[in-house]
Amino acid sequence: MLKKIVIFFGGIILITLLLSLYYKNEVKEEKIYHIMDQMRLTLDSQLKSHEMDDLKIALLLSKNEALVNALENDDEDLGYKILEDITQNIEKNTGMHIRAQVITKELNIFARSWDDIYAGMPIGDYRLDLQYFYTHTNPRTSVEIGRRLGIKATVPVYKNGNFLGFVEVISFFKSITDFFSSMGVDLYVLLDVKHTDTAVLMMQNLTIDNYVLANRNYNYAHIQTLNHIDFKELKLNGVVYADEKYIFYENMKDGSGTIIGAFVFVLPKRYLDYFRNPEDDISFLINVTRSGLYDVVKEEKYQNNIYKDYSAKSMVYLQDVIDKEERQLFFDEAYEKFDQYSKDELIQMMLNRKIVKKIDGKIK
Repeated sequence: MLKKIVIFFGGIILITLLLSLYYKNEVKEEKIYHIMDQMRLTLDSQLKSHEMDDLKIALLLSKNEALVNALENDDEDLGYKILEDITQNIEKNTGMHIRAQVITKELNIFARSWDDIYAGMPIGDYRLDLQYFYTHTNPRTSVEIGRRLGIKATVPVYKNGNFLGFVEVISFFKSITDFFSSMGVDLYVLLDVKHTDTAVLMMQNLTIDNYVLANRNYNYAHIQTLNHIDFKELKLNGVVYADEKYIFYENMKDGSGTIIGAFVFVLPKRYLDYFRNPEDDISFLINVTRSGLYDVVKEEKYQNNIYKDYSAKSMVYLQDVIDKEERQLFFDEAYEKFDQYSKDELIQMMLNRKIVKKIDGKIK
């Protein structure tokens, strides 16, 4: 009798444990898919926010009478000066880094805010998205392929009913990837390799499966994982688990709705508890315990990036001595630092570097 009682209660305990484990796994799986849905919604919100910011500036530039007159009169030097002055003033007063350019109706570069080297260069072969304006007169902003993938806000310019060209504001994905990174989520912006014939400035970028990596600020530690997962499974299921990381997939579409690549999110398992369960609140990104997670992410990234404390000038000299396996990490940090300098300042750095090497070099 006692034996039967022990077996009976033992069975109840076992069933309870199994049900508890099943329920726990069900809740965890529900949480994972909830996080995936919210990340997709948040990415869409971030993209739309940046697109609207760029479009506002492009619209204002398109109404600048001096700039429009310079375009009409084919005065490239004046166009560059106007763009440079406006964008530098915006950056000085707001901290926003603006990349603006004017394109002629023949699809040649008229002026760019960040340099005056490529005026007159034809870009029609790289900007098939501009064919949209053959039949439309309204502005458009979307993720588009050019010589480099980016968010492009394009506004056609008219004067007295005559079409003169385009004003365009271009941004990349740094601030969006930084936004997700602050919550422990790494975002990888991937362009299908078949588009590298157009995106020629990305031909030397890292490749992952059949994609080329577009954004420069990413966690290099996750690249190995992404290179070993099955992307067909990832695309089919939307999420896979590998190396104690949850990896999420979202299609990337251009302004015409064509799939041109993917957005891939990597969430380390150890960060999962920082996000609330679906039943607690529908917006995990608002209710994530950010203070704790941000400190963890910040400390981890600081430890992983050995070049963080080097100045741009110091990195000019380091490029000749860094180890091969650290070159990508070095180049990513160097890009972020050099991007803050003007063309003349960068030239001066390189000239100083050559002088120092000549003086300090030893004859062997």
